[in-house]
Amino acid sequence: MTLDLDPALFLPEPEPRAVRYTIISVDDHVVEPGYLFERYLPSSLHERGPQIVANAQGQEIWHFEGQTFLQVGMNAIAGRRKETVKIEPTRFAEMRPGCFDIEARIHDMDIAGVWASLNFPSQITGFCGRVFFAAADVEVGQACVRAWNDWIHDEWYAEHPTRIIPGGIAYLADPQVAAAEIRRNAARGFTAVSFPERPDKIGLPSLWDRDHWRPIIEACVDTDTVICLHVGSSGIHQGPPGSPAIQLGATLFSSVALISAAEWLWSGWAVEFPTVKIAMSEGGIGWVAMLLDRLDNIVDRSGYGLGWDVRPADVLQRNFWFCTLDDPSTIDTRYRIGVENIMVETDYPHGDGTWPDVQDVIHDAWGHIPTDELRMMCSENAAALFRHPLPDVVLP
Repeated sequence: MTLDLDPALFLPEPEPRAVRYTIISVDDHVVEPGYLFERYLPSSLHERGPQIVANAQGQEIWHFEGQTFLQVGMNAIAGRRKETVKIEPTRFAEMRPGCFDIEARIHDMDIAGVWASLNFPSQITGFCGRVFFAAADVEVGQACVRAWNDWIHDEWYAEHPTRIIPGGIAYLADPQVAAAEIRRNAARGFTAVSFPERPDKIGLPSLWDRDHWRPIIEACVDTDTVICLHVGSSGIHQGPPGSPAIQLGATLFSSVALISAAEWLWSGWAVEFPTVKIAMSEGGIGWVAMLLDRLDNIVDRSGYGLGWDVRPADVLQRNFWFCTLDDPSTIDTRYRIGVENIMVETDYPHGDGTWPDVQDVIHDAWGHIPTDELRMMCSENAAALFRHPLPDVVLP
């Protein structure tokens, strides 16, 4: 594939990397193309749905319900020259086409040696569909959720079913509508749905509101749909006044994952539904062993964690999965976490991402790990969790 990219913005096109490992990335992102809602919303809703417009500065921005979403790229900087990424992309031409075009994405996955990818939405949708289930116009909000799911299904998953893990969103403000969408998606192959990691922080009922969440959780359990909790879907760390928000937020990403994992655990949904599957997306693993130790401590020493017939740490290891770019300093806590609970992400096309050097990053951090464990963490765990096919030969 020949890409027409601005050489002032982009590095030279990378050569395909040598493939040492079969990689399934369980956390990547798409950027919604400008035509998505025009193509997939009912025509009667076009004027009320999200629209791309160009402002006086030539930026392509989303407008929806009186709000302006300036950064269409949402940190979509894969392949960019480092000196050019101080400002977020504001035009599609400032991003690699793999951000929003499936054929270009497969091209970029092949360059990096990524077998399959699970993708989360970007800013106009919110990582968990937040923009749409918070919409004032309920009819449009629900239609936008269906439109996003139809786009991912028709243009991404259906075109490349062995390369794309189909993950959807749901209209979580209405439990019956959300449950129906989860079931609709599952019937056509979706194996994941994106939820906010801390729903009460973005106007949804608390996880302890059983009447609201039970129909939604039941739909996920009944359809074997994995609940993905993407860090940042309900906001980042709120620092003190005057503190550097971006630096603190980026530094403390994993602390948000720790808090949300503890809240989801103690919500008791995984006790009520022992087969529910919860994946912590983009949270890393450095905190997981510490959380497990603490859970054992509050049962065995202080007694604060008593009350369940099953140990809280056992519930975490039974029902939760964790993903990592590499975690070079803490990958050797994998036995405490459970090798079977760890998966890989590349975070394409974000600034934290390892594209196109995914293979080298894994090799440099994990090269000392036994090959059977490498296969599990790089691809086999994800394939089992998301019920996704592996290639005929799995490396290493």
